[in-house]
Amino acid sequence: MKSIAISIILTILFVGGASFLLREGDSNSANIKDPQSNISIVDGKQIIEVTAKGGYSPRNMVAKANMPTVLKMKTNGTFDCSSAFTIPSLGYRKNLPASGETLINVPPQKEGSTLRGLCSMGMYHFAVDFNL
Repeated sequence: MKSIAISIILTILFVGGASFLLREGDSNSANIKDPQSNISIVDGKQIIEVTAKGGYSPRNMVAKANMPTVLKMKTNGTFDCSSAFTIPSLGYRKNLPASGETLINVPPQKEGSTLRGLCSMGMYHFAVDFNL
């Protein structure tokens, strides 16, 4: 009887812990910001701000298609692999400074296209969907 009670308690703790971890993972993995929160238009150019530190934030964005774009990569004490940055479709590869801003000119992207940035190890990534 005692071992059955212990088994039931352990099962409840296991299932509760697993559901908590899965729920937490879902909210962090989406990391989608409002399209206007990190994107602005200045002098006819679209400025997209992305923070690099322990990954990229935001990870998923929606921007305007067919518009000159500047990707502003911001770092602040970044010493992980997210500072070794690449955009394969543009042939861009650069080590970002530990702290500062790096401006990357992106030619106008077609509607429905996606621009992907990632670290040199492929561990961290982000995507900009050009749809608006």
